[in-house]
Amino acid sequence: MKHTKKKRSIIGVVMAIGLSIGITACGLNGNHTSDSERKDVESIKKENQIVASSSEEMEQQKKETVLKKTEYPLTITTYNTDGTELKTVYEKAPERVLAVYQGSMETMLALGLEEHLVATAGLDNEVPDEQKSAFSKTKYLDEFTPSLETVTMLEPDMIFSWGSLFQDTTLGDTKGWIEKGVNLYMNTNTHPMQNGVSYSKTLENEYEDILNIGKIFDVQDRAEAIVNDMKDTITKVEKETKGIKEKPTALILESNKGTFTNYGATSLGGDMVTKLGGKLVNTDSNEMGKEDVITANPDVIFVVYMPYAGDDAEQVKQENLDVILKDRAYGSLSAVKNNRIVPIMLSEMYASATRTKDGIVTFAKGLYPELHLELDGQ
Repeated sequence: MKHTKKKRSIIGVVMAIGLSIGITACGLNGNHTSDSERKDVESIKKENQIVASSSEEMEQQKKETVLKKTEYPLTITTYNTDGTELKTVYEKAPERVLAVYQGSMETMLALGLEEHLVATAGLDNEVPDEQKSAFSKTKYLDEFTPSLETVTMLEPDMIFSWGSLFQDTTLGDTKGWIEKGVNLYMNTNTHPMQNGVSYSKTLENEYEDILNIGKIFDVQDRAEAIVNDMKDTITKVEKETKGIKEKPTALILESNKGTFTNYGATSLGGDMVTKLGGKLVNTDSNEMGKEDVITANPDVIFVVYMPYAGDDAEQVKQENLDVILKDRAYGSLSAVKNNRIVPIMLSEMYASATRTKDGIVTFAKGLYPELHLELDGQ
């Protein structure tokens, strides 16, 4: 099932903003789309203005004692445009990094690496408040997905982005950049299928991406702290739910014009639910119809929604919830009767990077509302 995210470019200083070419997000069943218009660059910058306390917090992070040191040259495994493994070698920490798309940017900012960014692009949502100070110091590009020409002019020494963007018509093929001596890092849960073979999107892949960026830039302790916080949250939920014999059943659904995309066992969202003790009632099917959902009748249904820049987030969330809540056919569902239709933002459970903990918390609270879990992050 394919969706298309729209790409934005600014034509002139005083002309209106038009939307064009969508970006492709490689995922479980294909690509995600949005028909919504994204905001202009200036609006995005304004939304991500400095928060006074954030600057102090980021500076404090940078002053923390570093306990681990990266030894260069460092070899890191990532992926080619065709999905095959790619070995990259770093002689030192890159100094001119282009980070394209939400998770790539936020990983760099969360690790205090804004000074290493030559440019950023592709922001769908506001960065977290604690990252706004750092984001405001970056050069945010007019193009949502920078063209190969734009990227070439930036002269990056590293490009960090999603697999779907390393194409001839967008950021360029990985092979060409490697030949020019430019290193690449592709978010693992977005790399293409290899020889038509799919793979499981997992929490471990998200952890590994953050840890690898920590190694590349010699900030391993910061990276480990972020990952350990995610792991500790899952461990806490496991302890709190140890006495529950019958763990809740669940579906993760994204509305798609009369049917639903089902996030099963091989999706990142599915892996989160499973790791938290939940039971997916449909592990394999990529698509479900109304009758399929009614027959499955899970304890809880997680409704996936994604507001893009220019959208009213609350409206988008409610519209997606209403697909189930306002359809009488679903009135017999246990999840509807027990008020367990739970919204979750796509960016929290799909190549979620440093938002992974938010996804873990959302799923945990949705699976076990009766426990009133005290979890940091939301």
